[in-house]
Amino acid sequence: MAFVFILKLTLSFFISFFLTLYLVPLFSKIAYKLGVLDKPDGKVKLHEKPVPYLGGVAVYFGFLTTLALVFPFDNKITFLLIGSTLLLFIGLIDDLLQIKPYQKFFWQTITALCFLKAGLYLKEAFFLDNFWSIPLSFLWILTIINAFNLVDVMDGLATTLATCATFTFMLLAFLFGQYQLALLLAIFLGALLAFLWYNRPPASIYLGDAGSLFIGGFLGTVPFLFNWSSYTPLGFIIPIIVLAIPILEITTLILIRTYKKIPFYNGSPDHFSIYLQQGGWSKYEILTFVFVISGLFLVLSLLFALNKISFALLSFLFLTLVFFWLITIWNNARRRSF
Repeated sequence: MAFVFILKLTLSFFISFFLTLYLVPLFSKIAYKLGVLDKPDGKVKLHEKPVPYLGGVAVYFGFLTTLALVFPFDNKITFLLIGSTLLLFIGLIDDLLQIKPYQKFFWQTITALCFLKAGLYLKEAFFLDNFWSIPLSFLWILTIINAFNLVDVMDGLATTLATCATFTFMLLAFLFGQYQLALLLAIFLGALLAFLWYNRPPASIYLGDAGSLFIGGFLGTVPFLFNWSSYTPLGFIIPIIVLAIPILEITTLILIRTYKKIPFYNGSPDHFSIYLQQGGWSKYEILTFVFVISGLFLVLSLLFALNKISFALLSFLFLTLVFFWLITIWNNARRRSF
């Protein structure tokens, strides 16, 4: 039985991978024809020439088509897909028409409320009831959606972070016998890795807001499909570890922009990837750094989920990694200022 499932999972992954690999160049041509291009501005957008958007749309269709072929839908998965699709359209409208930040946030809020209404919220925190878990779940969904939107400022970065997180969640789902969830994540992983082939430096296509919002919504909501309490009483904190880097990005951006008296929703060159580039790091060095740190967070997640380390040790190791991350970014930010 396990062998049959692994075979199905592998086959589904490759269908998604090769389908998306075919779709990305197609949507790149469409973006050029429609003029849906990301033009460099010398501040946040540091690429050398205009690059087409719509990569996220290719990821979406590769993912969705494979799901239609191999995945048995249920209500929660359907609601997750509906909400993620709405986010894709919100981002696509922004890519095409440049809507205001408050308009984009309004529709993100509506989508997050739809996720909650569909029952996609934290139910297994032993010290929380719905009075607290629903608002916290709402905040979590909006945070992850915007974290992936904000971190998507460098070739391959958001896709690499999404790939690492998806692989971690897929591995956890497989180890804990949530096979349908593992299959869902394997299909998503296939689409992401295919897109990364074109999105790696120097990127020939970008996710666009359509892709980053779709990916953020999906990865922000997927944790609510896990039965965390069946693994460990504090299992619900595992998604925080898995998605630590996007969370650190949005948190530090808000703090820095607030300190500089810039509205947190306005763009500024205060992203960790820009600090590292201006500190002399190449894009591939940054992606390697992100991959290694994500791998360490993966190990921590697995050890804690399997009850191999205590919460105290997890906290110490997690905070040590976060401290190392922040010190690395801070040193490069200081170097930039001199």
